[in-house]
Amino acid sequence: MDLKKIIFDKKKYKYYKIAGVVIVVVLFLWFLVIYPFITFKGYENQVEKAARRYFELNDNQLPTGTRIKTLSVQELFDQAYLQDDFYVPLTKSPCSITESWVKVRREDGEYKYYTYLKCGVISSVVDHKGPEITLNGEEEITLDRGATYEELGVKSVVDNSDGKLNVDDVKIDASDVDMNTPGTYEVKYSINDSLNNKGEATRKVKVVSRLENVVKEDTGDSGVYSGNVTNNYMTFSGMLFRILGVDGDNVKIVAEQDVSNVNYDAIDKWLDYYYEHIPSDSRKYVVKNKYCNMTLTDENVASVTDCDSYTKEANVSILSATDLNKATAADGTNYLYPQSMSWIRNEKNENEAYTTRSFYYGTTAKYMSFNKNYNLGVRPVLTIKGDSLIVDGDGSFENPYSIGDFTKGKAKDKVNTRQSGEYISYSGMLWRIVDAQDDGTTKVIADATLSNNGVFVTARYDTDDEVNVYNPKQNGNVGYFINNNTTEYIDMDYFVNKEIEVPIYKKAIKYGNESSTKKYKVRLAAPDIYEMFTAADFHAQNTSSYWFINSSRRENTKAVMAEIGTVLYGDLYNYANYGVRPVGFLDKNCTIVRGDGSYNNPYIISK
Repeated sequence: MDLKKIIFDKKKYKYYKIAGVVIVVVLFLWFLVIYPFITFKGYENQVEKAARRYFELNDNQLPTGTRIKTLSVQELFDQAYLQDDFYVPLTKSPCSITESWVKVRREDGEYKYYTYLKCGVISSVVDHKGPEITLNGEEEITLDRGATYEELGVKSVVDNSDGKLNVDDVKIDASDVDMNTPGTYEVKYSINDSLNNKGEATRKVKVVSRLENVVKEDTGDSGVYSGNVTNNYMTFSGMLFRILGVDGDNVKIVAEQDVSNVNYDAIDKWLDYYYEHIPSDSRKYVVKNKYCNMTLTDENVASVTDCDSYTKEANVSILSATDLNKATAADGTNYLYPQSMSWIRNEKNENEAYTTRSFYYGTTAKYMSFNKNYNLGVRPVLTIKGDSLIVDGDGSFENPYSIGDFTKGKAKDKVNTRQSGEYISYSGMLWRIVDAQDDGTTKVIADATLSNNGVFVTARYDTDDEVNVYNPKQNGNVGYFINNNTTEYIDMDYFVNKEIEVPIYKKAIKYGNESSTKKYKVRLAAPDIYEMFTAADFHAQNTSSYWFINSSRRENTKAVMAEIGTVLYGDLYNYANYGVRPVGFLDKNCTIVRGDGSYNNPYIISK
């Protein structure tokens, strides 16, 4: 074999290989760089020629002095100065004719044309960017309704071709800002560079109503709502409240109705339980406060408006006589007097404390004292940050103020993710969420007393026992009736059997004083006096008496809510009939279909 020939053949192969690589690179450059560039430059030339032809025929359109005339490629197509479409090289995607243009300016006695064409990632090498505007202050500011908008101005303007520009040349348009109407508005800033490229910036101005300011505007010098006001409703933590007034820089609110019924000596302990049911996002708005708790007499309880004794700082309390008296207008009207009998934070002596309601039988007084052992209404009072922003509502019952403290449920959300106090419509009835259970079920209580074709469903203890305690397994027992008979009037498809604990008391029925409990598995039960939302709801269409689950081993000692909204505290004999307000547990798979969980727009659910 000839060695020289082999060496020669290897060198020739090497040269062929290099040549092949060069050819591939050239072809690559041609198809991906040179050809697209040549094609694009051809487009640019066509556009400029079309523009020149346009101005030859429309020379009156040529700019004078230092002005600049901009002619869009769209316009050149519309007027048939251009006919063939332009495509991004090597693709079927059209070039942008709306973002492309030709600008004409007179320079040194002659007209000079600047062409900008955008074809995908390829664009003309000509100044087409407007100046960059940098604002003083934040790009989004929040101002109170009724304040004066003060322009913060422009910090700097820089153009990529012209360099720094004069900030005083920036046009500022704040004409859309309405400081008397809450909303988000835009202030627009604009300036052009030497080639008339426009630079823009926007500042958002949020006009808001701060809770404290709205209350001050409504209440004037007094700082408190009084009389028969109807514009101080507010939702908070899924519940409806009334705004009492300002307290320093903050705002005091009170539950619109009693939440539960508690013996006076246990109110603070019960309020801790209540506070635990406030959603964590809502608690962020709560401010600890000291609340009036003076000891009063029958002679001064209805007139006192100044306080000289306060509780320790607390997250939640109840109304005091001073709160109620300040809310009384000159004509004697007062939106705060409840239809139920509610405790106020004022003792008469070591054994008695005061209550209030809109009327008392046999007297015109608005206050009466009762033994502290009685289970009477409790309406929580909270202090909310005054700088909270009102995001919705007008303060009416139908459209209460909202500060956005929690997110309402939406379609497909599980019911067990919702908040205590929200409303559900099911089986032709309105229900209220008590709380979600660890097993995923949701405890709910009927908003109204159960009725059938307009007639209230009633029950009584029909046994031979001298002492009757609530027992869902005992025939003739109120618990048995509620668990078995009331299901005839309620669609049970979404309810599940659930084990409950029945509290049993030795003597008096008092919060936390049950002597024992018994467990039963039930479908429906009576409400517990001390749980959330078991007090009478005076917005309910059907209001009657109803049994509580609480009962005592002492003869004839049971608990019932009377038709007038007050827990009966005397002996309840077995021949007495009272209504039913059922409590049940919704299946863990129940989801929301629509609604926002309010009284006026409850959640509609499915499974």
